[in-house]
Amino acid sequence: MKAHKNVQRVAFIAFHACPLAAPGQGKSGGMNVYVRELAHSLGDLGVNVDIFTRDHPGANNPIEEISSNVRVVHLPGGPPEASMDTYYSHLPEFLDALRDFQRDNNLDYQLTHSHYWLSGWAGQTFASERQIPHVMTFHTLALIKLQSRAGEAEPDQRSQSERDLMASSQQIIAFSPHERDAMVRLYGADARRISLAACGVDLTRFRPLDQQQVRKRLGLNGEKVFLYVGRLEPLKGMELLVHTAAQMETGDDVRVIVVGGDVNGGQEVDRLKKMAKKLNVEDVFDFVGRVEQEELPLYYNAADVCVVPSYYESFGLAALESMACGTPVVAARVGGLSTIVQHGRTGYLKSWRCPEAFANSLEMIISSDRLKQSMGLAARRRAEGMGWDQVAGDIRGVYELLAGNSSMDDNQ
Repeated sequence: MKAHKNVQRVAFIAFHACPLAAPGQGKSGGMNVYVRELAHSLGDLGVNVDIFTRDHPGANNPIEEISSNVRVVHLPGGPPEASMDTYYSHLPEFLDALRDFQRDNNLDYQLTHSHYWLSGWAGQTFASERQIPHVMTFHTLALIKLQSRAGEAEPDQRSQSERDLMASSQQIIAFSPHERDAMVRLYGADARRISLAACGVDLTRFRPLDQQQVRKRLGLNGEKVFLYVGRLEPLKGMELLVHTAAQMETGDDVRVIVVGGDVNGGQEVDRLKKMAKKLNVEDVFDFVGRVEQEELPLYYNAADVCVVPSYYESFGLAALESMACGTPVVAARVGGLSTIVQHGRTGYLKSWRCPEAFANSLEMIISSDRLKQSMGLAARRRAEGMGWDQVAGDIRGVYELLAGNSSMDDNQ
């Protein structure tokens, strides 16, 4: 018989996804936002959440309270400036520090929730030693990434670690049916231990604003504005947007704003700028680099369309943030994007990585104010059902069910 038990304290393991790190720079992105916002909303529901992450450059204090009932704990996990390809070797040090912190502070966690496979390695051991449930959210999966784009490379340990974690975790949180089905098909996961809980959006921060005022504030003129938001790395497929801009019939009247990455360059930014110059669209693109979370809604509202050209997205937070601001989305039909974007209602999903097809969809939206407005209204309505309070409530339900069953098992 299944029972529910009130969950009071949870350990989040986010080894390399510190919620205090600025999204859009380096490897910081949607996962960092997810960890922070989910923890914040769980805290609002009365759940105490400790987020354990590795010490890193820019971490000011070992322990930082970030909202009601939520704090971030930085632990040793290799040199702070260590590169990501060495992270796996530093996990034992991190796990030892996690054990010490729990013991020294006499903390009673009822459940551990790990984010990404590296975190899962530590979280599964920690939970097993304390005989508490372990919940796993992968965020991305190695075998899907490797299938999505030629040239992708992953650490040797990753896919096997993901397979082991799917077999050992008490519950897995998947963002979409696509991700759940991939876990079953590619990794042999048990579908009965996979719960669906989409990512969420801050509906107060990301909301429709007056476009004219926003554009004036950002110094934009009368151009049609397309927007990309996210990290800049090959898997994000930005070269498709460059080629799409070159296909646009209204090229002189178009501005493409790229939010994310380092404004001073970097390997991927330099590659994209060279490509834009070769295709004679360098004047169309504006690489603004990373912007603060508080400023992001301005860019979404200034845009006519948000473009998400990724080879793979487990969820696609930028698409949902854009929709919450009432801005239509044109996206690749990959991963969780097909769960968020409603084709023909809130934007368009493209099954082929074809610049002409993307250009046609963008031109359809910007050439019809009526279509753009109706899609924008539908996008906001869609987003309103995906606020963080809804997501946190669903996940707390998973926690309480696991904790209740665990306590019943202990009493038998």
